[in-house]
Amino acid sequence: MKKNKEIAISVNDLHVYYRDLNRFSFKRGLKSKGSGKLFKAINGVSFEVPKGQILGICGKNGAGKSTLLRAISGIFSPDSGSINLHGNSVSLLSIGVGFQKQLTGYENIYLSGMLLGYTKEVIDTKVDEIIEFSELGDAIDKPVRGYSSGMYSKLAFSITAILETDIILIDEVLSVGDVHFKEKSYNKMKELISDESRTVVIVSHSTNTIVELCDRVIWLNDGVIKDEGDPKKIMSKYEEFMREEA
Repeated sequence: MKKNKEIAISVNDLHVYYRDLNRFSFKRGLKSKGSGKLFKAINGVSFEVPKGQILGICGKNGAGKSTLLRAISGIFSPDSGSINLHGNSVSLLSIGVGFQKQLTGYENIYLSGMLLGYTKEVIDTKVDEIIEFSELGDAIDKPVRGYSSGMYSKLAFSITAILETDIILIDEVLSVGDVHFKEKSYNKMKELISDESRTVVIVSHSTNTIVELCDRVIWLNDGVIKDEGDPKKIMSKYEEFMREEA
């Protein structure tokens, strides 16, 4: 287990709300700002992640896991509360996030790299390695709108793995793709997180992934922290909870 007193991520009393407009027409929604039921995706969550720690986040569908990662990455703005990354660079590895679908895979490598703060010159030195790791072949020169979820995940993972950031946020991507690439990406992730200075947050439904890779786990339920601590103990409680819910 990695131990470091320096804090990489501080989340304090975080609230992220959605407004459910499913029952309202678009025109009606334009006329009434307050239309729709307010859904509290994240409701007063606070925690810290020491530098170098591998944090797992578990919870049933709709618990707020992906919303939390998107808030930490800066995609979502909190309605209240704060997130402090203490000057660390951060990347989010998630299907459906971060690519411009009309651009080619090659072009998206540069776009993603620049959004992570890398210069074109640095990306130039890494682009061949990214393409090789992705195993996309000629598809790298095609628009990503035509990619399958497996191809998309391969490119997303390859960019994040090769253009390393201080903090890596992973949203279930390790469970997507063919068997060969899944094993390859899993081994690469283990290599990345062995770096004592790198902080990783993994959202996963896989008990094995969290128990094997993580130092600590937070169990989210209905937007709040239900429990946190040792991965084996928390995942055992979580699995029992899910069996009772079934």
